[in-house]
Amino acid sequence: QVQLVESGGGLVQAGGSLRLSCAASGRTVSSYAMGWFRQAPGKERKFVATINWSGSSTYYSDSVKGRFTISRDNAKNTVYLQMNSLSPEDTAVYYCAVRLRGGLRVGARAYAYWGQGTQVTVSS
Repeated sequence: QVQLVESGGGLVQAGGSLRLSCAASGRTVSSYAMGWFRQAPGKERKFVATINWSGSSTYYSDSVKGRFTISRDNAKNTVYLQMNSLSPEDTAVYYCAVRLRGGLRVGARAYAYWGQGTQVTVSS
């Protein structure tokens, strides 16, 4: 079992930045890919970014590419999402997830464990 706890969400003005963290416990996730997803009200959960087990490879959705950066610190069992140039369209609950494989995937069903989510609200 893996427990994931996201933090760092909040209210920010358009153009601002936030850094989300996702701390894993229960077992080490250093061998596994991890991802961030988001879900806006009334919409389905969507892929945001993913990172492989070592941090050497990342992949982003087109909507966040160039603005968001995913990273990880395996010594801390933690993955991060640095979000810059935020817009109201980025408002959503952000979830981190762990995939019990090392490679990158964008589909939610590829991920085995999920956090409870953290709210990000961007005001215009």
